[in-house]
Amino acid sequence: MDVLCAGFGLVESPRWHEGRLWFSDWTGGQIVAVDDTGATEVILEHRSLPMCFDFLPDGRLALVSNQERALLTLEPGGTLTGYADLSAVSVLGCNDIVVDGHGYAYVNSPNFDFAAGPPEGEVQPGVIGVVAPDGSARVVAEDIAFPNGMAITADGSTLVVADSYRHHLVGFTIGPNGGLADRRVWADLGDHNPDGICLDAEGAAWYADVPHEVCVRVAEGGDVLATVTLDRGGFACMLDDGDPAHLYAVAAVWPGAEGLMTHTEWNGQVVRIPVDVPGAGWPAR
Repeated sequence: MDVLCAGFGLVESPRWHEGRLWFSDWTGGQIVAVDDTGATEVILEHRSLPMCFDFLPDGRLALVSNQERALLTLEPGGTLTGYADLSAVSVLGCNDIVVDGHGYAYVNSPNFDFAAGPPEGEVQPGVIGVVAPDGSARVVAEDIAFPNGMAITADGSTLVVADSYRHHLVGFTIGPNGGLADRRVWADLGDHNPDGICLDAEGAAWYADVPHEVCVRVAEGGDVLATVTLDRGGFACMLDDGDPAHLYAVAAVWPGAEGLMTHTEWNGQVVRIPVDVPGAGWPAR
């Protein structure tokens, strides 16, 4: 394991794109790309918390902006343009995003005030929405306790969603118009809290865990295949398609929910770990 770059805030949303790792610095209000030498480039500056992104099939960056309550696209020349109104998914703002090969963009929201904490009761308000290629948005799944990272299998048939508070990876079958069906527990993670996730070419999932400071590879069904220990909270992870392949983890010092708005010593960094199996599916490489 080596530290590829450091000196950031709350780092999230890693994506392997055009031979570099792209990630967001939520507290710094930036999207940054880093190459395999550790050289970084600031791609975009925008204030949003959360600040997750992915890429449309035509290569445009699609940004979940809670400042705008919208999905924005980064156009040639560097301008951000409205793509979809996300208030149809949640008026409280959205969290993560993954775009499939047909241009359906899945977004999610815990749909409650994070500072106040989740409501009591068995049914929880978290939702998953889909933005169709025409820009229309609708809710396609409900009752997620805290939806976090999302990934889509290489055959495009299954959406896997991290439910951080229920300690599960949840699977859905994707329908022809982006709808979701056949909800099931894809993997029970015990007491772990999955955050950002990705899938590999053998059908396994990697998830990052903030409180346990690890990245873990699991098979469908929950068998643990590998564990990488970090020295700070693991917020998300991403695989490249190289030979040899690498897992990239974005990690930072987590102060707890109560310190989110005042904490400054994040010490955010990107670490690179050699692995045997490259990435597959979406987020796409």
